[in-house]
Amino acid sequence: MKLHITEAAATWYETELEMDKNSCLRFFVRYGGVGNVPGFSLAIKQDEPYQPHATVQLNGITYYVEESDAWYFEDKDLIVDFDNKRNEPVFIYNKIN
Repeated sequence: MKLHITEAAATWYETELEMDKNSCLRFFVRYGGVGNVPGFSLAIKQDEPYQPHATVQLNGITYYVEESDAWYFEDKDLIVDFDNKRNEPVFIYNKIN
């Protein structure tokens, strides 16, 4: 699994969450909502990595998924993009070939 964050999505997180360099943002699985696996969805929180499964740094901020949440992606990469019409980030699950 690879984690990709577009510049537009990163800028939104930086602004909306008032993040500065050396901040960390975790993508984690939560019960409920609509997502990649029925009955579960992704959520975010500012937190320090413990056992990161996938990480990417952009503008000095670390974005990551913990090892304990890797099951959710089952052979998929996560692309975090930005929807200009909705003015919010969107999660795209890209099947690994």
